Amino acid sequence: MQIRDLPYPDPGDPDVRSGTHFLLWLGRNQLGGQFKALFWGLMHQLGIAGLPLGVGLAVQAVVDRSGERLAYAGGLIVLLGAAISLGDTMLHRAAVTNWITAAARVQQLLARRTAELGAVLTRRVAAGEVIAVSTGDVEKIGWFVEALSRFAAAATTLVVVCVGLVIYEPALGFMVAIGVPVLTLAVLPLLPRATRRADIQREKAGKATELASDTVAGLRVLRGIGGEELFLGRYRRASQEVRRAAVRSARMWALISAIQVLLPGLLMTAVVGYGAKLTLDGRIEVGQLVTVYSAVLLTHYPLRNVEEIAMAFSFSRPSAKRAARVLALRRTTEPSGVEYGRPSGDLYDPVTGVLAPAGRFTAVVCGDPDAAGLLAERLGGHPAAEADNPTSVLLGGVPLDELTLDESRAAVLVQDKDPVLLSGTLRELLDVPSSGHVCAEDALDAAQCGDVLNALAQASVDTDGDPMRTRITERGRSLSGGQRQRLALARSLVTDPEVLVLDEPTSAVDSHTEARVAAGVKRLRADRTTVVFASSPLLLDLADRVVLVDNHEVVAVGVHRELLHTEPRYRAVVTRETDDEAEERLKTAEAAELEAFAEIEESA
Repeated sequence: MQIRDLPYPDPGDPDVRSGTHFLLWLGRNQLGGQFKALFWGLMHQLGIAGLPLGVGLAVQAVVDRSGERLAYAGGLIVLLGAAISLGDTMLHRAAVTNWITAAARVQQLLARRTAELGAVLTRRVAAGEVIAVSTGDVEKIGWFVEALSRFAAAATTLVVVCVGLVIYEPALGFMVAIGVPVLTLAVLPLLPRATRRADIQREKAGKATELASDTVAGLRVLRGIGGEELFLGRYRRASQEVRRAAVRSARMWALISAIQVLLPGLLMTAVVGYGAKLTLDGRIEVGQLVTVYSAVLLTHYPLRNVEEIAMAFSFSRPSAKRAARVLALRRTTEPSGVEYGRPSGDLYDPVTGVLAPAGRFTAVVCGDPDAAGLLAERLGGHPAAEADNPTSVLLGGVPLDELTLDESRAAVLVQDKDPVLLSGTLRELLDVPSSGHVCAEDALDAAQCGDVLNALAQASVDTDGDPMRTRITERGRSLSGGQRQRLALARSLVTDPEVLVLDEPTSAVDSHTEARVAAGVKRLRADRTTVVFASSPLLLDLADRVVLVDNHEVVAVGVHRELLHTEPRYRAVVTRETDDEAEERLKTAEAAELEAFAEIEESA
């Protein structure tokens, strides 16, 4: 896979049993890139390892005053230099390609899982953790995948050097062959502690990221209650904990680096001392001593790759563990594989008994706002994985959970009570997958966005007053809550799904605007199935059918005015009537009835 071929047609089904299994799965899925990087890495590092031979031959040629052998040694060094240059260049290309393609694969997997789970994702995993996984953790995972091939090349080079020195000069070669494995394995006892410290650092960094994300998202509210300093203080403490953890981790890695400098130095000293004695005794030539000395000196380079792979694994394993935890989340059921196409008809929830007839405007009233939000998500085909009853919602008799993701999204769209506006222009905001039957102008008009368009036109700097070209800031923070809510509603109306589920779509607007919005939605959605979760009389009065849900089941069905007079539980939710007020109203009604009865008796 080359960078130009991204994204992947199918990123695959990851092994999420653990962080280590996930890393190995990524490595197996990039064998082509790994072997390519291994080839160029071997060319680069074996070229470096061969330089001592050329230098030793050149030195011995000078000692022996042999011009022919000096020319031969010079040619060998030039050839090795070309191989080193080519190998280094191509290794860098292959390694960066492995890094980027691995990171892209993880990001695609995360994007696919996020799309499948929808709003359910943030109920199972903190939003800050998802952000941490999709940014910093992806880089750490890519680093390990990229370092694998370079480590393999380095390990192979060390073996070749040791074997070659044993053949070239057994007396010194055996010393090097014994010393190099000791150098490689010397840091292993320190790696578990370094890994634990790295895990602690990554955990604290993830918590700090979550805290920062939550603080930024709620900054407007924090300013309203004067809580900025409180949360900033919490973030300062969290960031200091991250700093202390990073220093502790860095100290351990510094110790490992020091050991990998000290031990090769000791080996080199021993080789030079013993080699000098052998040279003085006439058992080896000067060129052979230079060759062995240079080879030992250059083993420090591949040994650095051993340290790097240990660091990469230590830092990427907790990142991979978090990524695997997110990717392990699943829908309660998987698509059946049956081609349903785009189903239509009545929307029915067999668990609660909620029925939304096709082409009708249905309002659902719940006394518990949290239960309303969960039911809205359920109607959109997103029941919680921990739900006691996994029975799927039916659309025209077809279970939504058995539809593919594309079919499900085209059939039912859910807008929750706190919709998110992505940054970009208003035209980009409304440029969403749709049926094409509803234009942006009609959707904005139905959602009563006239004042929003005027505000955007006035805020326009270089767009000639065109509100459609005015840029909306991240999450629409430059707009009021009511303006964001109505723009989100317009976006939902533009999509024109078979079924549109709205959770409190007018909770942030005044009563006059609410009435106009309700009328606009009903007009634009004529002959289309619309389900609205609300408790506002202005909206409920326009509904063709009102369903009252209490304790997770339908307890009454009718129209607003009828239920208001006949159903006390409905009246309590819609009018916000307390128990004392209801008792007082009943007493007043009874007193009025007694008084009327007394008047009738007197007249008789």
